Amino acid sequence: MGTKICMFTGHRTIATKDLSILPEKLGDLLEKLIAKGYTEFRTGGAIGFDTLAALKVLEKKEKYPEVKLHLYLPCRDQDKKWEDNLKSAYHYVLERADSIRYCSESYNQGCMMKRNREMVNGAEICVAYCKKSSGGSAYTVGYAEKKGLTVINLSK
Repeated sequence: MGTKICMFTGHRTIATKDLSILPEKLGDLLEKLIAKGYTEFRTGGAIGFDTLAALKVLEKKEKYPEVKLHLYLPCRDQDKKWEDNLKSAYHYVLERADSIRYCSESYNQGCMMKRNREMVNGAEICVAYCKKSSGGSAYTVGYAEKKGLTVINLSK
């Protein structure tokens, strides 16, 4: 049996009403996915849902050593304009990831879309936090559906 891959996509801002329940929902879902044999998890390294998902995967790695976190980053300098507290969480995740893939050396117009497509390609499940019908997360969910991935939207 091959490796089962799950990828995450979501908004940079999480609605206040979701902040109290989303971490638990995500943790419970990860337990179910791991029980079904999912061991490879991809996230895009952005602030918001990507960071939450990465932190939850790292938490599960402590319990399940077979679990792997793979970061698909749009560019090497994506955090250059972030606030220090956001950079701190980002670097914590970077240091603990099992692999890091950069789609571009520096930011350019297509690097985010390229990153999103690469995360979807080869995955089986897309776990999303997507409340909008436009933007990067909506595009990625649509691309995942087009590629035949099962999409689980935790914003609903």
